[in-house]
Amino acid sequence: MLIKPIISEKSLAEAAGKRYTFEVEKTATKPDVARAVEKTFGVKVMKVRTAIMPGKKYRLGKKFKFETRPEWKKAIITIKPDQQIDLFETSAGKSK
Repeated sequence: MLIKPIISEKSLAEAAGKRYTFEVEKTATKPDVARAVEKTFGVKVMKVRTAIMPGKKYRLGKKFKFETRPEWKKAIITIKPDQQIDLFETSAGKSK
């Protein structure tokens, strides 16, 4: 179900609010994603939001032919406030 976490400035900022972003299989449903996150990371999922992201266009070859990357699905997971997923935590908030 889970393909990879999405690590970007926006997703790391949302991780402070206990919202984590993952790329998931296109056929995955919200309950499937919730079960996969709970089993993998041992946290309680409160809410799952999903979106199908359109593929971006890119140039190919000398004749400027355009191709399109395939669309993909992302899931934004909200977990309980007292839990965390260590994969997304940064050391910026920690003091020395």
